[in-house]
Amino acid sequence: MEKEFDIQEYMTRGVERVVTDAIRATIKNPKESAFMARFMMASKVASAKRKKMEEKGEHVPPFLIASITSNCNLHCAGCYSRCNNSTKDSKPVNQLSDEEWQRIFNEADELGISFILLAGGEPLLRAGVIDAAGKKTSILFPIFTNGTFMNEKYLKKFDKCRNLLPIMSIEGGREKTDNRRGAGVYEKIVSNMDELKKKDIIFGVSVTVTKENIKEVSSKNFIGMLSDKGCKAVIFVEYVPVSSDSEELALTDDERDNLNTEIFCLRKEHEEMVFVSFPGDEKSSGGCIAAGRGFFHINSHGDAEPCPFSPYSDINVKETSLKEALKSRLFHELQNEKVLLDEHKGGCVLYEKRHQVEKYSQIAEGEKYFHSIPTSK
Repeated sequence: MEKEFDIQEYMTRGVERVVTDAIRATIKNPKESAFMARFMMASKVASAKRKKMEEKGEHVPPFLIASITSNCNLHCAGCYSRCNNSTKDSKPVNQLSDEEWQRIFNEADELGISFILLAGGEPLLRAGVIDAAGKKTSILFPIFTNGTFMNEKYLKKFDKCRNLLPIMSIEGGREKTDNRRGAGVYEKIVSNMDELKKKDIIFGVSVTVTKENIKEVSSKNFIGMLSDKGCKAVIFVEYVPVSSDSEELALTDDERDNLNTEIFCLRKEHEEMVFVSFPGDEKSSGGCIAAGRGFFHINSHGDAEPCPFSPYSDINVKETSLKEALKSRLFHELQNEKVLLDEHKGGCVLYEKRHQVEKYSQIAEGEKYFHSIPTSK
């Protein structure tokens, strides 16, 4: 009989593998290695906290994605965040304050969450939140940035606070990066890499993989260039369409299989680097790990969502704790109704099942409203 998949065990091993790889990747840098060794100890403590919660029947994922702002200076072609109106040019209104994010980071630490991915919008526009994250040294904060606001002040911050890991977005070479992100962005990112390497600051890149760049971004030339620049982590993010007119950019099953094969080879050829694929092959993790199974998302206004690609919510952390947010009725329905495990064409199951997710969200929100109505005596 096949052993039942254990998402807790899978994600715990994943966290420890990434940290172990990071220690190996930075072994020639005593300052970085010392931090990574301390973090690995903190990761084991966090894992024990999650296991204790699990024994009480409360599942806590090791990852959290936090979109700390809805503001961004770029207009990248096909940006999911702009397509679903999560990112705008206007001045953000009713976003979580620096103090509220600090509370969330503290609560995440207490629960045993080891990784918090800071996203946006452009997260470097929220210097106060970055400062708050830097103080929480038991948590690793990969910062997904477009790189255009990287300056000497931030370089000093990243040098001092080694739990802050800049992850810069790049689409391949100069032509593909500038075509999607804007003229001059590629040159700025490469310049940032040179400055980060000079200071021995560990950094990575995030690559949105589409039909148009899949061969280039998985090529030996591109990965070799990143390695030479000192890049230690490459996160391949498969393009998830958020509208029907951009679906042609999404990978086919064959292209996704080819990417996974290339990543497997790259891990062997470049042991100095860490390679992660998202969402990757969901079959290897027993289905989609969003909605609290392996991670969940807090948007800039405090809504707890299954995933950045699935902007539906029935609970807000302004009104409750992070622990209570994990008990979201929407998350509960997605898990119990096996939506996350459903058969689908490939890629993002939550996008393919978006109408079903929206329905559960509306039901959960309706029940929340019903139970909030005072009863007459």
